[in-house]
Amino acid sequence: MNYLKNTENPPIKDFDVFHEEKVHGFLESQQAIIVLTTYLQERLKNISDLDEKLLQEEFFKLLQVSLWGNKCDLSISGGKDNSQKSDPLQSLEEFKSFILVDHMEKIWSLLTNEKKINSKTTTRIDIVLDNAGFEVVADFVLADFLISSKLATEIHFHGKSIPWYVSDTTVRDFNWVIKQVLSANHKWMSKCGMSWEGKMKNGTWVYHDHFFWTLPHEFSRMAQVAPDLYAELQKSNLILFKGDLNYRKLTGDRKWDFTVPFHQALNSFHPAPLCSLRTLKSDVQVGLKPGQGEKLMTTEPEWMIIGKYSIVQFDAAS
Repeated sequence: MNYLKNTENPPIKDFDVFHEEKVHGFLESQQAIIVLTTYLQERLKNISDLDEKLLQEEFFKLLQVSLWGNKCDLSISGGKDNSQKSDPLQSLEEFKSFILVDHMEKIWSLLTNEKKINSKTTTRIDIVLDNAGFEVVADFVLADFLISSKLATEIHFHGKSIPWYVSDTTVRDFNWVIKQVLSANHKWMSKCGMSWEGKMKNGTWVYHDHFFWTLPHEFSRMAQVAPDLYAELQKSNLILFKGDLNYRKLTGDRKWDFTVPFHQALNSFHPAPLCSLRTLKSDVQVGLKPGQGEKLMTTEPEWMIIGKYSIVQFDAAS
């Protein structure tokens, strides 16, 4: 008798021990997803009529939703419910004071300059994903806006090749979320799902995964360890790195002084202009103003690990 043969269960390579928690996080965030997808569809109706100032306001708003979506992380909650239940747009003004490094203007300048210079060529943005569930929906909404506003012509998403770090996004999660949004019993949510599925089919959106993202190396080793991935990222006009673990790997997970420049901490990892969108959940942070970190240590000793503060930190790569 072959005890290893079991036709009733899927192959172990398809098993995700975190899948149930990811599904729960997505389903518990339904109301927030409805609010966000409805907001996007309303804005897309007249997006071609928006002047540059209004377009910038909408971009900043959706960039911040993607930023704060990073709070929905099962690794920080110990696997407990950490879904997005409130209106993700309502608290943005209140949360703004908790953004310790705000380089949104620099990102906007980069994208609008690319649009002016390369109006007839490709503008590619890469998003290195973090959490499945609500956060990846927020990333999709941002990506949809970037394409619809012509700030980008291609979006390349990078996920994990295996289930990793509790709620990290795999290809199964990526496709599952799109299908769930598409089949939702809500007009605007379903319309978003239809649009996102279409973008995947026509190549406007592309999904990649690579073994390097689950290796222990800091990103400054990528060119040596995974030269194919580094070469792929060099094709980008802007790389958005989501989340805390990506930040730790960007900076080598070292105990830097708070004022060390981000460019220096990247340790020659400069494939393309890049930006970290991160809520702080670990004790590494660079690029702060003199005294900023020390003041926070006095007023809120655990500021680096509680997910209350965030950064939008840009490096131009030159």
